[in-house]
Amino acid sequence: MEKHILQWTYWLGMASLVIAAVWKGLNAFGLGSATLLLRGQYVFSMTFYKASLLLFVAAIATASYASFKSQRP
Repeated sequence: MEKHILQWTYWLGMASLVIAAVWKGLNAFGLGSATLLLRGQYVFSMTFYKASLLLFVAAIATASYASFKSQRP
């Protein structure tokens, strides 16, 4: 189970980071809006950046737990 959590959190973190970087790049060149309106709430590129950090921390924690679990007698 830990392997699946590790894979999903890593790849979702990578996807969020790529989305944030592309969004920031488009904003730097003036192509695209700075915000996105979804269901009455604004979504910023920083939202994806923070989500990627959260997912990477979850991946690191899961990998550490799986490593610790496999080392116990």
